Amino acid sequence: MCARLSRQPAFGEPHLAVHPDIPITAEGRKALETELDQLVRVKRPAVVALIAQTREQGDLRENAGYHQAREDQSIMEGRIAEIEETLRRAVLIDVPRNAKVVELGCTVTVHDEFGETTLQLVGPTETDPAAGRISAGSPVGKALLGHRAGDKVRLNTPGGAREIEILTVSGRS
Repeated sequence: MCARLSRQPAFGEPHLAVHPDIPITAEGRKALETELDQLVRVKRPAVVALIAQTREQGDLRENAGYHQAREDQSIMEGRIAEIEETLRRAVLIDVPRNAKVVELGCTVTVHDEFGETTLQLVGPTETDPAAGRISAGSPVGKALLGHRAGDKVRLNTPGGAREIEILTVSGRS
């Protein structure tokens, strides 16, 4: 998703990376902020304390508890950095009130050979298929975008072509 330069930079020329915005719902942003707060205020101090405690147990070369605590710290710090970067680049999705056309943030009820399903089209960081939250960039999400209730949408999947009928489209209430 990063933009690419049309040519390679010449020697000594700065290479500028373009970081695209990340679409996110207000609920998704709130969830990330809550997770970040929990990691920074609760889990980080606990891991630091565990590292200090295991360090006191002697030879660090053979101290499995110490090495596990350091690995846990590394994973946690990576997640903190990931959340902070996502929040820096986050752009709130303006979910329309009375949506008539499927767009990012809308909730859509569809019918296909598997039955009726309700889906919300969200940005890539909020995707949770089990909860009915699919990325607008997914094959199904892309196929639904721009269509209205009553439309039948065809899409190709690894299992073959499918047809989905859009039953309802709604925005925020």
